[in-house]
Order: sequence, then structure tokens, then C-alpha cells
Amino acid sequence: SHEKICRYIASESDAVVVSVGYRLAPEHKYPAAYEDCLHATIHFMNNIEHYGVDPANVIVCGDSAGGNLAAAVSQTLAGRSDLPKLRAQILIYPGLQALDFNLPSYQQNQGVPLLFRERAAFFALQYLNGDALHMQEVLEGSHVPPDIRLKYRKWVSPD
Repeated sequence: SHEKICRYIASESDAVVVSVGYRLAPEHKYPAAYEDCLHATIHFMNNIEHYGVDPANVIVCGDSAGGNLAAAVSQTLAGRSDLPKLRAQILIYPGLQALDFNLPSYQQNQGVPLLFRERAAFFALQYLNGDALHMQEVLEGSHVPPDIRLKYRKWVSPD
């Protein structure tokens, strides 16, 4: 689905682009997609000389769920001293939090195609466990215990 954009990025930036075909939810539950992306990135970085890539110029990128995966891979690799450091991450409308689907951006854009608020919650549930039974609780915010909500309030809040 992303071959055309990957080819465009490669040709316009004179770069090597590696696109990871990771396992998809709901058939493959979390952490399958994350593990696929992490293992592919580690394999690439361990064999980087084979691809003729400068180890100082590795960037991970993803859109939507792939943005979530790129962020998670970046965080995991940040502490690794046995691999080259990533130069950057590019996150295009990433799904980065499922704590609160009532933040202003969700309220303001809840009816804006392509990713309606309910659809974002549905996909988050599919990604995590493949079960949308708890959709209403997620939309109301009752899926997060109060102590966790308080802990993350400084990062995830309307303020």
C-alpha cells in the first residue's frame, strides 16, 4: 500500500527506504506488529554495510499505526549501545495515546474524515486485543484507572 510513496521518498532524497510489512491486527494481537518492526530495524542496522547506508543517517518513519510503531521502535533503540543511533523519527498522524479520546483534538475533529473519534478508539482496541466490546468505556475514558490518569496527566490532558 505504501510502495509508491516509499519509491518517491527514495528518489527525491537519494536515500535507501526500507518498508516493513508487519503483521496486522486483529488477527495478530499486540505486540506482533511492534516485534516485526523492531526485529526488522535491528536486522537492518546490524547489516547496514550490506545495504551501503551511512549508519549516522538512519531514520524511522511511519504513518497512523505505523507512526506508533516507529515511535516505539525509536524509544526501544534509544538505549541500545550496540547499534548506531537513529538520526530521527518521522511520525505522520501517529496513534500515540489511548488514554483519553476526549481531548480537544478528538472533540474538534470527531466528525472529520478519515479517522473519526470512534474509529480511532476502535482501531486502538483492535491493535491492543482485537476486541471492540469495550468501545463505550474507552470513549468515556473509564478504561483507565484514576491513579494512572493522574500519573500521566502532565503529558495527556486538555491543558
